[in-house]
Amino acid sequence: MRSITFAAVSTAMFIAGCAGVASDRVMVHRTGPDELLKLRSGPGLDFGIIMGLPDGTVLNRRDCVTEIGQLWCRVSLADAPEVQGYVSADYISDI
Repeated sequence: MRSITFAAVSTAMFIAGCAGVASDRVMVHRTGPDELLKLRSGPGLDFGIIMGLPDGTVLNRRDCVTEIGQLWCRVSLADAPEVQGYVSADYISDI
């Protein structure tokens, strides 16, 4: 029972930190000098690619979801908020 309660509280804290009403500013990182992070139409590799984002691109993170063991975040471009999609959380960091 204790481990179930801890897991539930930990999960709730993580979701609250990632899914706030206001967006969080994050930056694309770790894609490499010749690679781009794929902004996708949905949370997963099976969704279409909207565009590629180089390291240093500033994004507004809206919320995150886990799909098949991978955390994906819904984002919009900071300079063009109408451009929205999903990116792997492995390649973004808080500013």
